[in-house]
Amino acid sequence: MTEMNSTLAVVLGIRPDVIRASVLLELLHTSPDCELRFIWTGQHYSDNLKDVFFRELKVRPPDIELHAGGETDAEITANVISRLAPLLDTLRPAAAVFLGDTNTVMGCLAAAQLNIPIVHVEGCMRSYDWRMPEEKYRTIIDHLSDVIYAYLEAYKEQGVAEGLDPASIVTVGNPIVDVLERYYFDRKRYFDSLASEAFFAAREVPRGCFYLMTCHRRENVQERDSLGNILLLAEALGDKVYFPASYRTQRALKEERLTLPGNVILTDPIGYEEFLVLLTNSRGVLTDSGTVVEEACVLQIPSIQMRKSTERPEVYDVGCSVKFDPSNPERYPIPTILAKFRPLEGRRWANPLGDGKASQRIARDLLTRLKQGQLDCRRTGRLQPRMKRSFREDGLPEVG
Repeated sequence: MTEMNSTLAVVLGIRPDVIRASVLLELLHTSPDCELRFIWTGQHYSDNLKDVFFRELKVRPPDIELHAGGETDAEITANVISRLAPLLDTLRPAAAVFLGDTNTVMGCLAAAQLNIPIVHVEGCMRSYDWRMPEEKYRTIIDHLSDVIYAYLEAYKEQGVAEGLDPASIVTVGNPIVDVLERYYFDRKRYFDSLASEAFFAAREVPRGCFYLMTCHRRENVQERDSLGNILLLAEALGDKVYFPASYRTQRALKEERLTLPGNVILTDPIGYEEFLVLLTNSRGVLTDSGTVVEEACVLQIPSIQMRKSTERPEVYDVGCSVKFDPSNPERYPIPTILAKFRPLEGRRWANPLGDGKASQRIARDLLTRLKQGQLDCRRTGRLQPRMKRSFREDGLPEVG
């Protein structure tokens, strides 16, 4: 009898991946039914974008690091594929598991070339904005995947509408709720102790009377006018704005010679604990990050989503976020944005993202499929009813 392959390769590469996958990684690491190989591509590589998150979220460090960085998307993607392919060829896992929609998930091409089953966590999210590289990446990996874990039923419906087989999509809820339940709500006293007067004095912001801001998307960072309009919005808030900026954003500010408003405090990227203390003690957050918008929603903190489009419209459904398109200030005038935003402070809303058990659902389904040898869905024929025509016999009479 052939021994069942129990190896799963989980491939991650950026800070939000660590956050969102932290509970799932623990569940897989501790399972006796799984030999987990945790691979880090190196898309994020500095301590404050990587190692601090492993430490604070108590995530076991990666088994393998690919150091697949680069200056452009093309270079990073090429390095991820070229360095991941020989590794997967050696490991030959039962499946390669990817999360999200970044350059790292394009490593799925390496798995596909080797006929290794692909699992996509965060599947079927769509902004329907083809300008975004993320939209291309998540579409590609969904159409290559054997198993797709979608956070919400509405996301599954989006995938089915574009031709994905519903049998390959499992709705699980959003793991960010699980993470916040475990690392924030269950440790609320600890976070309250961190939020000391000294903490806020060191950052020169008054507790409860400042805003938090993040900005990293190329549609904002690589367009001078958009980045300038974001600074104008921050200035109009009046109160201090604490701005942990990505290194690419800092570089863009310098290259474009944009002057920071006097109320904006620019810092290097920060760790997760520090971020949560700041977020939960702020008046609100300005961000173009999908993860931060979700976190703010769960934590009952109002947000301004600085995006032309979003794959997370649920935050608008529950009325916890205001849209601001920095490329179109005429349609989104700052006084109107602030008039919508300020009344959200102190308001409560329902959490539309899940019940805090998404990671358990993903782990349980993954491990069941692993034990039963059911990760290789595409080649079983169960998910491809039209395969009969492609694999049919020619129908011609035998000669002789």
